[in-house]
Amino acid sequence: MADVNHPFAFGPDGRTLSPTHSGHVRDLIEQVLFTNPGERINRPEFGSGLQGLVFEPSGSAIAATLQSTVEAALQRWLGDVIVLEAVSARADEGVLEVVVQYVEVRTAERRTDTIRSGGGPS
Repeated sequence: MADVNHPFAFGPDGRTLSPTHSGHVRDLIEQVLFTNPGERINRPEFGSGLQGLVFEPSGSAIAATLQSTVEAALQRWLGDVIVLEAVSARADEGVLEVVVQYVEVRTAERRTDTIRSGGGPS
């Protein structure tokens, strides 16, 4: 079964775009991080609620909260896809940046992805 690109898109040939496996895993991480619980009708617990913390006052307490929120969500929802090694998260002036270090279970490839609010790559 082929993976589907997120966000859903068509290629120049009119077919559905399919990302590489690594690209699909990154898409899954973004979906978990930037989905708020309650957004998905059939899976209301899905997501991290991370975006609700973006405008909280900066400081060590919010940094620890961001990090634990990300770790818990990724382990819960993607524990069968990635082995989480390290997470750092920070919110600065409404911009959220999360750095995730992990090993893909299927390929045993070690990766580090930087994800910013809005889903833009590093």
